[in-house]
Amino acid sequence: MKIGIVCYPTFGGSGVVATELGLELSKRGHTIHFITYNQPVRLELLGINIYYHEVNVPEYPLFHYQPYELALSSKLVDMVKLHDIEILHVHYAIPHAYAAYMAQKMLLEDNIYVPIVTTLHGTDITLVGNHPFYKPAVTFSINKSDAVTAVSKSLKDDTLRLFNIKREINVVTNFIDLSKFNHGFTDCQRAMMANDNEKIITHISNFREVKRIPDIINIFYNVQKEIPAKLMMVGEGPDREPAERLCRELGISDKVVFFGNSNEIDRILCFSDLFLLPSETESFGLSALEAMASGVPVISSNTGGIPEVNEDSFSGYLSNVGDVTEMSKNAIKALKDETLLAKLKLNAKAQAQKFDIHNIVPQYEAIYEKTLETCMNSLNI
Repeated sequence: MKIGIVCYPTFGGSGVVATELGLELSKRGHTIHFITYNQPVRLELLGINIYYHEVNVPEYPLFHYQPYELALSSKLVDMVKLHDIEILHVHYAIPHAYAAYMAQKMLLEDNIYVPIVTTLHGTDITLVGNHPFYKPAVTFSINKSDAVTAVSKSLKDDTLRLFNIKREINVVTNFIDLSKFNHGFTDCQRAMMANDNEKIITHISNFREVKRIPDIINIFYNVQKEIPAKLMMVGEGPDREPAERLCRELGISDKVVFFGNSNEIDRILCFSDLFLLPSETESFGLSALEAMASGVPVISSNTGGIPEVNEDSFSGYLSNVGDVTEMSKNAIKALKDETLLAKLKLNAKAQAQKFDIHNIVPQYEAIYEKTLETCMNSLNI
């Protein structure tokens, strides 16, 4: 198949999943066209059947905000025609599904029908889409898609609760390429981060309010009072500076490392002992899955799709949102008991196996094939 993938080209979970999906599909013989405003961060190499097409947004003084949706829909029309793209897989309802629908209608003028598969990742539903201003557009975009998927059962349930959806929503979970987490390097440079007697705790996110960054700092503050430890904070976002300030106020700045965005997640997780994800909500929890694939147990909240990923008392521990005290106790319990920690690490890797990319990508292929067949039959082609 010739598949067009539309996504955000950033460090966020949706962009990572979309890119990894495209890479795996290309290995399975499909031709993949990434269509977005920058080359996706995980798209390091372009191959014989992997292409990237940049969406340029011309600046017009007439517009206070430049119309990305218009530029994207026009680019989609051009790329479908030029490369005979058979199906569009768009990640996020708005603006991507919305722009894809406009492109679909423009292509019909030339008797070209390209089906749209829309994957819902979370923010487009729980934050942006539920705003009264955007709700009609999100509802319309989902209902006008030819197929819809959600990355967790929790997200599917939220979507059906918040919107008047007439389309079937298929749950196709996020995934991970486990081969990338079979660390081949013998020295992951742990000594650069911590002393031998210190445990390493890690958090990776976009440092937004929903991630509850102060909870992470306070959990670590409680842990380091009882166990020698270091905290690795990976990512960028509006709550990074307040977090650094809180570390100074608590007197633990020398024990916390802020990396910023990084392409070396595998090395950072290589020497981690525990991963913190106390989020207000998560549609899935991809960063937790990456940690588990590296054998790092997860201390998390029990909200959204996280319980579908992190199994309580098996791959880590779940607590109510905001329960810093219990999360701290669970972290200390795991880190103090080497036998327990070793068991949790093995369990974390076993849990991650359920989400191996080779188990999930065939589900997308089946959806593509069914969608194409249904559309062709309905159009009598």
